Amino acid sequence: MTRATRVLVVDDEHAIHRFLKPALEVNDYEVLSAGTAAEGLKRIAADAPDVVVLDLGLPDMDGKDVIARVRQWSDVPIIVLSARDREAEKIAALDFGADDFVNKPFGMGELMARLRTALRHRMQRKGETPVVNIDGLVIDVARRRVTWEGTEVSLSPKEFELLAFLARHSGRVVTHKQILTAVWGPAHEHDTQYLRVYIGQLRQKIEPKPADPRFILTEPGIGYRLLDAA
Repeated sequence: MTRATRVLVVDDEHAIHRFLKPALEVNDYEVLSAGTAAEGLKRIAADAPDVVVLDLGLPDMDGKDVIARVRQWSDVPIIVLSARDREAEKIAALDFGADDFVNKPFGMGELMARLRTALRHRMQRKGETPVVNIDGLVIDVARRRVTWEGTEVSLSPKEFELLAFLARHSGRVVTHKQILTAVWGPAHEHDTQYLRVYIGQLRQKIEPKPADPRFILTEPGIGYRLLDAA
């Protein structure tokens, strides 16, 4: 028998656990709980959850440090659930390796959607889907070919590399630093204006209405999100 998808909730607020446990279980998730960073790290190692929901304000360690430790040995999806709504906190959590960020207070529908996206990405990473199809926009990473509703789109090598990186993380926020480091190298991690120019060029080529983007969405002050492939 296939086991239920296992979610580990790491949060020191008892109210969060009381709210999330029944809400997740009714959606067929198996719920594990931890109230401290140390307990959370142990449970990740011992229980192999499929996804982690992590608070940043833990009593014994900052959540960003937990992310950094986990990323030394695990690619388990991590969704940050936190009352810290400062832009810098979101950027830091994502740069440390979080998959997504949901602000408290939050809607259960939004959290469920983020969980599904994170789990889908983990399955895609294991299978390394070579072709991404997003509402008629087809990005063939293996063949380095992009089409929009059957018509081939001409991209420069760097434009394709940028789009392919976004495609590998479709549905997820990727920060300016993550994109710049992956596509242009660490020496360019602060060249956000340079990135903005390339995003503008991509939108001109793939968006039906570049001024009202449908595929490449801006996360103000943080980075970009390509529309979810699902």
